[in-house]
Amino acid sequence: MRILIAEDEKDLNSILTKTLKKEGYSVDSCFCGDDALYFLTSTEYDAAILDIMMPGLSGLEVLSRIRKKGLTVPVLFLTARDSVDDRVMGLDSGANDYLVKPFAFKELLARLRVLLRTPAQNTDTCFTLSNLKVDIGAHRVFRNDVEIILSSKEFSILEYMIRNPGIVLSRDKIEQHIWNYDYEGGSNVIDVYIRYLRKKIDDTFTPKLIHTVRGVGYVLKEE
Repeated sequence: MRILIAEDEKDLNSILTKTLKKEGYSVDSCFCGDDALYFLTSTEYDAAILDIMMPGLSGLEVLSRIRKKGLTVPVLFLTARDSVDDRVMGLDSGANDYLVKPFAFKELLARLRVLLRTPAQNTDTCFTLSNLKVDIGAHRVFRNDVEIILSSKEFSILEYMIRNPGIVLSRDKIEQHIWNYDYEGGSNVIDVYIRYLRKKIDDTFTPKLIHTVRGVGYVLKEE
């Protein structure tokens, strides 16, 4: 899952970035609203954490502009403003959630998990396809009730694929979704990770679920 953090307090920005990366998220970060707008309109994110008061565009202005462009990425506002009117203004502007500083990181992570749930899974974080089960909340994978241990990146790629079953995902799209802007990988890195995933979840099980679409990318589906 790819997250954007826009927070001008550098220490807090650094701590947020490190905390989310430790939780297995891919994270991009910036310190002003103009950069946040650029990131959000240039890359597909699963969620964004925006400070309201930032240099350049405010978090409210960033949110207003991306919503006018039709972008529905879930947004969590961070702010020192704690009045009811401020919270109402933030939510009415199109934000999905609002967290007042100072805050507990456990609460931030819990709120982020809620934002990342799809509409069909408001109370569940388990995805299934045939005999494959991916428990996003517990970070566990099973086939035929046999648990399969995946690395963080393997899990992230599988999660992205099972959230988009039947959709052909290009190598570039997978790479952009899983890694941040600082990543400099080889041209075949996605092929390598798909090979690892196939070995773990497909080679000794049926039906085969990971399929190659030549010249395009990969798709997770049951034939």
